Amino acid sequence: MRAAETVTFGGLGGLDRAAWLRGDETRQRILRTAPSSRVLPVWRGKPLIAGEGRDALGLLPVDHPALRDAGLWLYLGQVEERAIYAAELSGFQPTGVDAAAEVAFFDPGEQSHPDLPGDHRFTELRGVMTSLSPLDAEIAATARGLFEWHRSHGFCARCGQPSEAAVAGWQRNCGACGASHFPRTDPVAIMLVTRGDNLLLGRSRGWPAGMYSLLAGFIEPGETLEAAVRREVFEEAGIRVGAVRYLASQPWPFPASLMLGCHGEATSEEIDIDPQELEHALWISREEMVEVLAGRHPVVKGARRGAIAHFLMQAWVADSLD
Repeated sequence: MRAAETVTFGGLGGLDRAAWLRGDETRQRILRTAPSSRVLPVWRGKPLIAGEGRDALGLLPVDHPALRDAGLWLYLGQVEERAIYAAELSGFQPTGVDAAAEVAFFDPGEQSHPDLPGDHRFTELRGVMTSLSPLDAEIAATARGLFEWHRSHGFCARCGQPSEAAVAGWQRNCGACGASHFPRTDPVAIMLVTRGDNLLLGRSRGWPAGMYSLLAGFIEPGETLEAAVRREVFEEAGIRVGAVRYLASQPWPFPASLMLGCHGEATSEEIDIDPQELEHALWISREEMVEVLAGRHPVVKGARRGAIAHFLMQAWVADSLD
């Protein structure tokens, strides 16, 4: 698929991850204090977004007063030889926010910091991801995914003792048993399943009213991508799939997935859903999908803009999967 890397978080932004610098403690000490280095503050998974248009990251100099609340720092890489970090503001408590409250799946609220201008606010990444430049989107996705991994992997998987961040945030080491742990990514197959000029859509319980998307599921151990597509579609919707081909991928740090977009050709059409997996599924024509993507369909609402599901739907409607 020629346009594959234009998907949101697709990696065309130009971030040089400079992995060779992660374990160089001398260079890290220099970069952590360099006037040219920049830091993306993150609070509860929300990156700092700047400007009234909510279209740019709020990158700060390393000595900015707002960073005094920072806990873990991550080295994300370089942009034109300028070091880029992310810092979790674990000590920051916005006014009016319950510190003990669980983080919502999608928190539409925005939080300001007293040491920052009023147009700098901590914002849910899914709400602004299509407004950011490819570079800013890649930086924000990398930061969010890494912080989520540290948050959920604070203990050694081998012995259960606390582990500590190392290698500029790209590793966790256990002081008790000596094990090292590395950031994980869960592979997920997401399927554009067609039969003739119709597309298979499904919706899960709890989704916003009318919202439908492509079917998706985690790839299991010992399973190929193609086999996962066929298994998931049959398990969820009772549809048999024949030919499968890969189209595009998307890092999806909510919390730690790599979405692997595929096109599957259905060999059956009678839908038989698993109610534990789906609330409803349907076939929809290409003409109807034009109305869905335009927001004019009377019943069906499409996937979130910026998600690979929306990206693949648009490509199918435009007949540009190749």
